[in-house]
Amino acid sequence: MRTLSHRISGFGLTGLAVAAAALLLAHGPAQSQQKRDQPAAPAGASNVVAGQANVEGFRSARFGMSEAEVKNAIAKDFNIKGDAIREQPNPGERTRVLVVKVPELLPGGGAAEVSYVIGYQTKKLIQVSISWSKATDDKMTPEQLFSNSSVLRTHFVGEGFKPDTIATNMPINGGLLMFRGSDAKDRTVMLILQGTFAQGQGDQRILTPTALLLFYIADAKTPDIYKLPPGSF
Repeated sequence: MRTLSHRISGFGLTGLAVAAAALLLAHGPAQSQQKRDQPAAPAGASNVVAGQANVEGFRSARFGMSEAEVKNAIAKDFNIKGDAIREQPNPGERTRVLVVKVPELLPGGGAAEVSYVIGYQTKKLIQVSISWSKATDDKMTPEQLFSNSSVLRTHFVGEGFKPDTIATNMPINGGLLMFRGSDAKDRTVMLILQGTFAQGQGDQRILTPTALLLFYIADAKTPDIYKLPPGSF
């Protein structure tokens, strides 16, 4: 199986449902990496109800919406419509992705790209992915990515996700899993800070961020993507 970082590099944000599921399943029970690989300063749609996270999608776009409904949600949230919404097929997973660029999605965070994944069989919204990097904003800096990741991690830690699903500061291939958590219906939020590691003092590794990825996932374990029938090969 390819690593998560390889999938991100190869597919951008057009087809990460399988990668997200692989990351969740590969690490087993959630855990936190508190000190060893914390990033040093480089050289909303999850709603709280009575202290319990409720991941329904992102802003006006809700899991289970049709493509037309998602486009209406994009227009409502960002006043973006028509040709400004890029449509990208994912041949491998046989999903469709609607992609928009949004300035200052996170206040002071620079321009981001938001991708809405429409499922293979249901033709409904199954995932929303958001990225910040030089590709989305040529003024983006490692310091800005680090700041964005810290703001978002702090926000999600206080959202009321199931304690046994929460993981923070966990090293993965190509970066850090800054946050992972699921709500009572196993809908998942995942925040990944990608970058390159350098050896610091002692056994500390220092991450220089190159991209920040945020995922809202309806079903991380069994995403609605194309799969070969069992026994076909």
